[in-house]
Amino acid sequence: MATKKKSKKAVPSIAPTGPAPSRAELLKRLTAAIPQPKCELDHTDGWTLLIATILSAQSTDRTVNTVTPVLFSRWPTPAALASAPREEVEEVVHRTGFFRNKAKAIQGTSLAIHTEHNDEVPRDLETLITLPGVARKTANLVLGVVYRIASGIVVDTHVTRVSQRLGLTPEKNPVKVEKALCALFDRDQWIDSGHRILLHGRYVCVAKNPDCANCPLAEVCPSRVGEPLGSWQDRAAHAQQHIESGVV
Repeated sequence: MATKKKSKKAVPSIAPTGPAPSRAELLKRLTAAIPQPKCELDHTDGWTLLIATILSAQSTDRTVNTVTPVLFSRWPTPAALASAPREEVEEVVHRTGFFRNKAKAIQGTSLAIHTEHNDEVPRDLETLITLPGVARKTANLVLGVVYRIASGIVVDTHVTRVSQRLGLTPEKNPVKVEKALCALFDRDQWIDSGHRILLHGRYVCVAKNPDCANCPLAEVCPSRVGEPLGSWQDRAAHAQQHIESGVV
């Protein structure tokens, strides 16, 4: 007698059904929930953040943060990492995934920074994206976090998802999402607002089971599922504690 397979719990479809929130309301609530947005990749300068960001592709910040202390203790300068035996670098970064391509990229970038840029990470996007393994997202992150240069907005899967659910843009292409967000926010808001959206997506508006009940944006979100709890200020405080805990 055939046994009946258990059906998987369906994930509700979440898509905008109304207008997007105003910029002012979005900024007010996100700023209350995330007053001091910060990059969660551990780093000490532009080069260490650049290398960590390259390693974070298809990985998690938490995993990268367990790898980079070993990496930088063994090879503490761009020159040292560039000249390290490739197989040893691959062994250290193995847990971040795609370790062969990443080892090649971080060594190539380190070599370029040492030989072409006097051990300094370039401060313009056009030069940064010529380095191995560096695309717009990585360049925007490093320029914004290290130098406070607003070259654009960091767009990852979290930012794309939140932007779609809030009705800020229907686009999925990262470049088009970035263009839409840059048009929405003033340039001096790009760095912090973009990072707030990223953290909101990482900890609250997650992919499968967004915490709409405790979301500070719930009343103004056109994709909300269910009813929010308490005031938005209470939910902002709850979100702040959750994000600061670093537990997804």
